[in-house]
Amino acid sequence: MELKAKLLEIFPTQQVSGSFKKREFVVEFAENPQYPEYVKFEAIQDKCDLLDSFKPNQMVNVSFNLKGRKWTDAQGQVKYFNSLQAWKITPESAGQNAPKASGNTPPPLSANDEPDWLNSDDSDVLPF
Repeated sequence: MELKAKLLEIFPTQQVSGSFKKREFVVEFAENPQYPEYVKFEAIQDKCDLLDSFKPNQMVNVSFNLKGRKWTDAQGQVKYFNSLQAWKITPESAGQNAPKASGNTPPPLSANDEPDWLNSDDSDVLPF
């Protein structure tokens, strides 16, 4: 999927575990300018560096995958989590500043795309 939006905020990289890191950022997406949406994305592993060349208020194209997870806590209660994982960020070219969402083919997944906690037997620990 792809989203054209204004970059609002870029957060520092977080080292979640010894082998997993992520970096979050927020964009303003406005199909209807009266009601803008503020959407938080995450970049993981080597994709954290994608944000180094961008600044707030810059128009960008964000290519991302929609991820969903099922997790069972220690009491047996099932919870669901969603995330938007960015895998490509490019500056928006001049004259095309209208936010737009569209389909796109995601890159192939690699072993480093999944955090360690997904394969853990430690079911009483939240994944964040």
